[in-house]
Amino acid sequence: MARDYKREYAIRSKKSRDDRQHRRIARRLMAKKLGIKKLKNKDVDHKDKNVRNNSMSNLRIRSKSANRRSNYA
Repeated sequence: MARDYKREYAIRSKKSRDDRQHRRIARRLMAKKLGIKKLKNKDVDHKDKNVRNNSMSNLRIRSKSANRRSNYA
């Protein structure tokens, strides 16, 4: 049975689009709570690494370097 690369790509790309959407929502929530200036040059971090969990208790502001260091370490 041959792999269906077109189907795999469609599934994978849809998931990444959905995750990106949830990250944007998290950033908007934090901007509404703290203001845009507090988010400048910062990332919104999901403490449990689940991008779909946008509860305020799961979100925190981190510097870009610290956030990326912890996510890709």
